[in-house]
Amino acid sequence: MNVWTAVLVTAAGCYLLKLIGLSVPAGLLDRPAVRRFAALAPVALLAALTALQTFGHGAHGLVLDARALGLAAAGFALWRRAPFLVVVLVAVVVTALVRLVAG
Repeated sequence: MNVWTAVLVTAAGCYLLKLIGLSVPAGLLDRPAVRRFAALAPVALLAALTALQTFGHGAHGLVLDARALGLAAAGFALWRRAPFLVVVLVAVVVTALVRLVAG
């Protein structure tokens, strides 16, 4: 399978998934459990991705390095209710400084 075949198959799959989502009855989407899941699932997926990218090392290892301190600094900035751009900048600066100091 070449790259273009994979791209076309993926595009068709995304289109069909979107079409299936649009054909779901509105009564099903108005249920409280579905609304709760739709509100919480993206947060859980983003948290899992953040944890994996911060503490993951290879296929089976965990590591504690400058990324963890950057994440902690971002968490502190969020706790202090900093704007999103400031949170990202704090995380980047702290991670870069720790990497600079640690070598």
